[in-house]
Amino acid sequence: MIITLTLAPELEFKLKQEADRRGLPPEQYALEVLGEYITDSLRIRADKLAELFRQWNDEEVDESEALDDGFFRRLEENRVAFHEITLPE
Repeated sequence: MIITLTLAPELEFKLKQEADRRGLPPEQYALEVLGEYITDSLRIRADKLAELFRQWNDEEVDESEALDDGFFRRLEENRVAFHEITLPE
């Protein structure tokens, strides 16, 4: 894929300066930085989501109170009904 980016002069200067410091062409350095950023960003979001699920899992829930809610009651009814369906062979 080819993407054309227009960089502000200050950012272009910093990119070239850091690429030179690392002995890389600016294009290669930009690709490496972008790849690292995306990978780190995805990892951070996955970690945050995993932590959120851990917190939810650790919360104590009064199931009788939760099932009083119509949504959860219908959800449970549908789950039970789904398991009672027999598929033709």
